[in-house]
Amino acid sequence: MSVKKKSESKKKAHAWPHAKVLEGSFNPKAAWSEVYDFWEGNGCFESADTSQKGQKAYCIMIPPPNVTGVLHMGHALTNTIQDVLVRWRRMKGDNTLWLPGTDHAGIATQAVVERELKKEKNAQGRPVLRQDLGRDAFIQRVWEWKEEHGNLIAHQQRRLGNSLDWSRERFTMDPGFSSAVREVFVRLYEEGLIYRGERIINWCTVSQTALSDLEVIPKETKGSLWHIRYLLTNAEGEVIKKDDGTDASIIVATTRPETLLGDTAVAVHPEDERYKSFHGMFAQLPLLGRLIPIIQDAHVDQTFGSGAVKVTPAHDFDDYEIGQRHKLPMILLINKEGKLSAAAGPYAGLKVMDARNRVVSDLKDKGALVKTEDHLHKVGYSQRSDQIAEPMVSKQWFVKIKPLAEPAIQAVRSGEIEFTPKSWEKTYFEWMENIRDWCISRQLWWGHQIPAWHCQQCAEITVSRETPVGC
Repeated sequence: MSVKKKSESKKKAHAWPHAKVLEGSFNPKAAWSEVYDFWEGNGCFESADTSQKGQKAYCIMIPPPNVTGVLHMGHALTNTIQDVLVRWRRMKGDNTLWLPGTDHAGIATQAVVERELKKEKNAQGRPVLRQDLGRDAFIQRVWEWKEEHGNLIAHQQRRLGNSLDWSRERFTMDPGFSSAVREVFVRLYEEGLIYRGERIINWCTVSQTALSDLEVIPKETKGSLWHIRYLLTNAEGEVIKKDDGTDASIIVATTRPETLLGDTAVAVHPEDERYKSFHGMFAQLPLLGRLIPIIQDAHVDQTFGSGAVKVTPAHDFDDYEIGQRHKLPMILLINKEGKLSAAAGPYAGLKVMDARNRVVSDLKDKGALVKTEDHLHKVGYSQRSDQIAEPMVSKQWFVKIKPLAEPAIQAVRSGEIEFTPKSWEKTYFEWMENIRDWCISRQLWWGHQIPAWHCQQCAEITVSRETPVGC
């Protein structure tokens, strides 16, 4: 999609700002403001739609800052580097475009506007929610926020002296961009690279939306490692006895004891000698009594904890992969509000942390809690709400990553693309070779809508460039 001028710049006749009588001391605030006005008013930063014969074209699309706030030092640094490059190429005579714009920043912007809304009170005296306004009225409030803060960002960039072509300024929710988003989505869907399915994703219980992997920030957190006893049984549920007549058991170590209510297996490494005799046995789930199989999977780390891990496929990324390999059932234990579901039995309705405390207490009372250790580990937090993100299986839209990642990996291996310093290649390969299918759907009111329509009569889904009429 070509980027054309929104309108022809209104050229003004400007006198050079330094033609005035100088003040007693240099005032950069006043001087540079007038210099910038002169540059912009005379079209010094504007590019032509087509380059002249023999003229090179040079373009930088500014990484669009979010309309959630103001520019920070990171923007100032990267914009300064871009400005140097752009001015250099412009002075060389190239047809140079530095394109300005702002990003609608779906989750962040909606969260900020919702936070502002809550400062208001409704007729009952409680904070106003977006649901109180309805979708259309809420979207209007977001547009008002965008106009205010988008203009502030543009003002800051002018004060920094950024030589941007303001005649072509864009916003990621402009009609042209919305049309491009729809076109790319439909095209990738037609190529089989976008699909809708149930997979494990990160969910923000505050913003009430799915998150991409990049929107989850791992933070080192002081937690605990709980060692829990699961009784061993046969397929009929009879507890296996040891030679001394006591109940046989397997000790499982976990950082999330509350999710044991959704366990569907206990996994051990197939080469772990400690558990060779356990193959084919079952474990009795503490507190609920449900029988789950003991399985072997090479993904299990024999050195972590007891070397035996509980498998909760619906609420852990590694467990999800184990569950797929072994065709384990998935129990949705935690709902989108961050509370335990009916599958949790007597713990249903509790918030996750409250459930953890109750489960640990009950395990202790029943003699199933062997020991508790301090444990430093990484926990994923939503980048926007700064609350713990909950992994859960959910029906969302995804992009198939493998066919897209393979040529990108090959481009680096072949030397077509080089990293400087070269040591970054290792990080790149680790990321690209282990990347999962990317979740692209969000449960937001603000942002681009997925061009998929659900028929109320036949329940079919239609993905289309145009809004379909009828079923």
